[in-house]
Amino acid sequence: MYTAMNETDATGTSAGQTPDKALSISVIMPVYNGAEFIVRSLPPLLDMKQRGEVLEVIVIDDGSTDSSQQIADELGAVVLSSGGRLGPGAARNQAAEVAQGEFLWFVDADVVVHSDAAQCLVKGFATEQIVAVFGSYDSNPPARNFFSQYKNLVHHYYHQRASDEAQTFWSGCGAVRRDAFLASGGFDVERYQYPSIEDIELGHRLIGAGGRVRLLRDVQCTHLKVWRFGNLIHTEIFRRAIPWSRLILGSGSGIPNDLNVGMSEQVRAGIAGFLFLSILAYIVGIVGVSAPLLMAMLVLYANWEILQFFYKKGGPVFACGALLYHQVYYLYSASAFAWVYIEQNVLGYFFARPRGS
Repeated sequence: MYTAMNETDATGTSAGQTPDKALSISVIMPVYNGAEFIVRSLPPLLDMKQRGEVLEVIVIDDGSTDSSQQIADELGAVVLSSGGRLGPGAARNQAAEVAQGEFLWFVDADVVVHSDAAQCLVKGFATEQIVAVFGSYDSNPPARNFFSQYKNLVHHYYHQRASDEAQTFWSGCGAVRRDAFLASGGFDVERYQYPSIEDIELGHRLIGAGGRVRLLRDVQCTHLKVWRFGNLIHTEIFRRAIPWSRLILGSGSGIPNDLNVGMSEQVRAGIAGFLFLSILAYIVGIVGVSAPLLMAMLVLYANWEILQFFYKKGGPVFACGALLYHQVYYLYSASAFAWVYIEQNVLGYFFARPRGS
């Protein structure tokens, strides 16, 4: 269970007191060794509390060995301890149990929300049927290296163009009605003990229970994380693509036509695959140079919009590099999905067959 690090919040509201109904948002920020981030991510949220836009800002420390707890306490957040390294899903669940707000606003420790985020977020809960809302990263990440720029801009690009009626949820900067969250059982901490797709899976359950999830383009935040090739590949394949593929295929509900897994994205992934195969065929002498050139032109045509976006944000060199890497992204994402399909429908069947059948 959690351990409270201070007895009252910054407004003097003691544990057990009934909060003002007008102040209905509880911010929940799980943190693990995030001292370098929370000095930037907490102040905007605490300013919102000072303005009366949120009820409380809860930081739940998940076994940090740095000064995260001390910094959060000194800045004025309500600081809880998860009691050990449990993972962000379990930490959020613990904080949700004691949060006093009608809405739970989950914000990652490496995320700096824009000053109007709380106001925009509240407007998203227009009807009782809307049980969750989420926003997106902005297009100006402070880390300037290629992979940080690429990853952040791709996230922004897809979220800003996705359907308002979402088929998923994002806990980097997303809010849920507390009663719906508790009724759902919260994040699945048995399946997702590490940062993964626990938020996507929660969204599936919330929607399956009859709720609606909305994507709010005006709710934006700056991502402080520095992405490099190693942590990007590991995260995208083992923490995103494979578990998300397992969720999709295991649910039997089909691939959602939204965000970066929609039908148009599936077509682009297929084009990237054919480009790769045509290059291999050219190298071994099966086809002439015209085949990969034709596929390259098709890649340009299919990805023209995102190429223009990359160009606008980073110039011609970045745009070319980002487009090329985006084809690699399609390859490993599609390969992960294919592997999970084989895992569930071929290997699973083979190992499940009784001997002698």
